[in-house]
Amino acid sequence: MTTSYDCAAAEQRAAGLEHAQRAIRENKCVVFPTDTVYGIAADAFSPLAVTLLLASKGRSRKMPPPVLIPRLNALDGLATDVPAEARRLAEAFWPGGLTLILHAQPSLDWDLGETRGTVALRIPADDIAQDLLTLTGPLAVSSANRTGQPAAQTAADAEAQLAESVEVYLEDGHRPAEGAEALPSTIIDATALPLRIVREGAISLARLREVVPGVLGAGEEPADDAATATDEPADDAATATDEPATTAVAPDSNGAAAVDDSPRN
Repeated sequence: MTTSYDCAAAEQRAAGLEHAQRAIRENKCVVFPTDTVYGIAADAFSPLAVTLLLASKGRSRKMPPPVLIPRLNALDGLATDVPAEARRLAEAFWPGGLTLILHAQPSLDWDLGETRGTVALRIPADDIAQDLLTLTGPLAVSSANRTGQPAAQTAADAEAQLAESVEVYLEDGHRPAEGAEALPSTIIDATALPLRIVREGAISLARLREVVPGVLGAGEEPADDAATATDEPADDAATATDEPATTAVAPDSNGAAAVDDSPRN
């Protein structure tokens, strides 16, 4: 049975978070606010739950969802071979609108779809999202709407599209704030060096280069002396329109996964 909670009221917020935690444990989907738009979430370690999330949106396994995490120290538990440059970006811009595509820990027992051994990670800058992630651990999250439909900026918008495919709706007003532009997170392919933007969003290339000067913009090529036979940049990727466009970032020559991370999924 679908239940909605008004998180502006302290008692409902507490009850809603408790119900959402229970729903995640039972392999069900929940909707909650993020710092971009509303997201639909499921247990990242449950193939059944991820399948239900994709089905709720009308998505295939070719568009795997990114994973939201509650804190920076979860990075090394989910990803391996994290470049120092990627770690600096995470330290600078998490929580916030930065998604890092990294090599997934090979020992993890999960199935997010056709990821080619990678995982897209982000920490959202939203209190309710962080409270939920603290209770549940990592969540597979996509924007809370049917594929091809407008992104949900309230839980009510999401419920109108997703209906009873979601167990719990956590309402907390507009995301982003009413009248603000719904920018997607910036996605960085960190599976090889130099790091490369595969979609620019909330964090500009200029801001990224203040932390890691060598970050490449989409379509840019490294200087001749920077490229090596074993460390080639990713091929240009088709960008999506997160979360939290209808198409996702395509797998590239380095094996980076397709990423479902757009406010207009």
